[in-house]
Amino acid sequence: MDDRLPEGVVRVRANNPSPLTLDGTNTYVVDGWVVDPGPADEDHLRAVLDAAGSVEGIVLTHGHGDHSDGAPLLAEMTGASVVRPRGGERAGPFEVFATPGHAPDHVALLAGRSLFAGDTVLGTGSVFIAPGEGSLSAYLDSLRRLRELDAEAILPGHGPVVWDPRAKLDEYIEHRLERERRVLEALAGGALTRDELLDRAWADVDFEAAPYLRYAALATLEAHLEKLEEEGRLPGDVERGPLAWP
Repeated sequence: MDDRLPEGVVRVRANNPSPLTLDGTNTYVVDGWVVDPGPADEDHLRAVLDAAGSVEGIVLTHGHGDHSDGAPLLAEMTGASVVRPRGGERAGPFEVFATPGHAPDHVALLAGRSLFAGDTVLGTGSVFIAPGEGSLSAYLDSLRRLRELDAEAILPGHGPVVWDPRAKLDEYIEHRLERERRVLEALAGGALTRDELLDRAWADVDFEAAPYLRYAALATLEAHLEKLEEEGRLPGDVERGPLAWP
């Protein structure tokens, strides 16, 4: 796997692996700016400080704890300010682009041709879109927006560097649209309950091998149903309701 980094970028990976964070949260340092300090883990933050030498600023792609909880402590350690930029602004060396979908406050950061994508793109696998907080329609719009940028590499919040950004973004868009096609086929075939929709539209996934995937798929299904409802394409008698972690 080609996991080199663009020139001028340093990565420090937090020790918080999980099914959702992969091998841990990636914290990056660019021109003295820290992107996503990660969890409030003092050992990790000291490693970030060692890698940076000095910290000019701290910038967040979004407010989820695995990316942001360490920001106050790092600010205290360094005296640097924490920036939560919005699309269209600049933050240190970064152009800021609004990328809602995974989270409503999400942004991506472009320094030169290096795109720091937070949780909009992962190095491996697909992004979790939770219903309610997340929005699948906004997420697809964000992917299309990033596709128009002249990025050489995507530096994701989790996983390895993506060295073919356009191909990765095309893959992400097609993956979501293909899943939507399967959900629509299941609905057209009379599936109305969550289990029926999941069994038909996610027939390619072995939930017994990885039980946590079933919850993730249920949440993703609900995000698809929200999108279809927004577009007026959802039958009124489909099972809906809040989800709870198993």
